[in-house]
Amino acid sequence: MPGAPSPVISVIMPVYNAAPGLTAALDGLWAQRSAPDAPLPPFEVIVVDDGSTDAGPAMLEAAAAREARLRVLHRPHQGIARALNAGLAVARGVYLARMDADDTLHPERLARQAAHLNSAPALHLSATRVRFGGDALKARGFAHFVNWQNGLCAPEAIARQRFRDTPVCHPSVMFRREAVERWGGYADGDFPEDWELWLRWLDAGARMEKLPLYLLSWNDSPARATRADARYRATACNELRALWLARALARANPFHPHVWVLGAGRMARRRLAPLWRRGIRPAAYIDIDPRKIGNRVNNAPVLPRAALPKPGRCRILNALTAHGAAEEAARWLQSAGYGPDDWLLA
Repeated sequence: MPGAPSPVISVIMPVYNAAPGLTAALDGLWAQRSAPDAPLPPFEVIVVDDGSTDAGPAMLEAAAAREARLRVLHRPHQGIARALNAGLAVARGVYLARMDADDTLHPERLARQAAHLNSAPALHLSATRVRFGGDALKARGFAHFVNWQNGLCAPEAIARQRFRDTPVCHPSVMFRREAVERWGGYADGDFPEDWELWLRWLDAGARMEKLPLYLLSWNDSPARATRADARYRATACNELRALWLARALARANPFHPHVWVLGAGRMARRRLAPLWRRGIRPAAYIDIDPRKIGNRVNNAPVLPRAALPKPGRCRILNALTAHGAAEEAARWLQSAGYGPDDWLLA
């Protein structure tokens, strides 16, 4: 539109057969407003239609005819990573925000995240806490994951726990264009595209922080990629974790290639199996289950906690997966004198 201000924020929303949620998602974007202490900058919305076969493309064209801030890209179906990169390629904003068609955003989200980045020049990405939009009883695992993620706000916590799982909610983020220019956009492969991006950027030194505000409802639909896309299956996540964890350990573990592993259970062994294929070696597994102590796993002994070397004399991977187990072990490590440089969550 002639005379319209250039957008400061570009909201990128890839869609594939997402017609049921489009109207509500777009209405939420047009309802964005300034916060009392944070003006809303000019913004545009780029919806990338990834070859939809439902009513979505026609709905988007009709919406674009009514709203000049909406730009629609129609592409053949090639997957979310390529759709996102197509949106990045045409975005005009200096801040790039994500949104999904099945989520609901707070009316001050864009204003508050832009203010967050404005106030912290060294920050590359702003995320927010999210509300779980689903049945917390039927989806206990996902609800637990959302609660865990919401607890990671400080840059140090996000960086430290990035190998456990994706530390920020993808549709809640806003990041600087500079980050894409320095470290690249989304990779297309057999892995979750968002977690791969965060791991790659954090490995390169990106700084990410989460506002302690609930500015998005992360709705748990059956079609959500984390449920329906094979790239989010456990084996794909384990391979991705191993790639970046091995690189970090090779660079920063003074006892490389050896690590001590908290947790000798089946799930921990499965999660870490790809790590051993990348040259990392378990010195021993530490467990509290007397039935496991004395056994051998991957040619390494299973030992009690008392056998763990003193602080400063080993690098530990906390690989416990049962709800609350990793947190209990973290408290035990702290009480026993192990500091942040002694161990990582994996």
